[in-house]
Amino acid sequence: MPYLYHQLISNNKNWVAQKKQTDTTYFKRLSSGQKPLFLYIGCSDSRMPLDTFTQTEPGELFVHRNIANQVSITDLNFLSVLDYAVNYLHVKHIIVCGHYGCAGVSEAYQGQATGLVGNWISPISEIASAYKDELDQIDDMQERMNRLSELNVLEQVRKLFKINIIQQVLAENQTSIELHGWILDLSSGLIKELETDLKHEF
Repeated sequence: MPYLYHQLISNNKNWVAQKKQTDTTYFKRLSSGQKPLFLYIGCSDSRMPLDTFTQTEPGELFVHRNIANQVSITDLNFLSVLDYAVNYLHVKHIIVCGHYGCAGVSEAYQGQATGLVGNWISPISEIASAYKDELDQIDDMQERMNRLSELNVLEQVRKLFKINIIQQVLAENQTSIELHGWILDLSSGLIKELETDLKHEF
């Protein structure tokens, strides 16, 4: 049965009571400030709350989410989140996380999206064109879309390396921050880490 609105408030009260029962100082410590080690850049898909899949607590992940987990240099929201995470929170890891079965990826590939959504995911069409030969060799459409989802994540990590905010912090200290690319397989719940050792390219 779908959640009714009032159930959300009720669930919150139950969760608070459970937290207080196991740790009476939990909310006092939570309200005192945040020092997350991770910036998570993920898809807005409702099935993608990474704290659930990684069993992290509030305060451990700084989060930015958008359709198809894009790193956009024209998105002031994203750039502000990145700047704050890197220069104020001093996160140690930035994770771009996509997922198999991403509607944004498949719609970009098939050219089905229109309006603002179509404009937003248009860079994925360019990725598909750049890797056309590789993708065309994959007969199964689901597997092809899975590979495109991986390529999309890798491209977003490449974009991160090119952003001035990241280049400055890496120029000051090459080991101060690490960038990662992940894919979540919703059919198994498991996270796959992609090879993203790209620093030598820039």
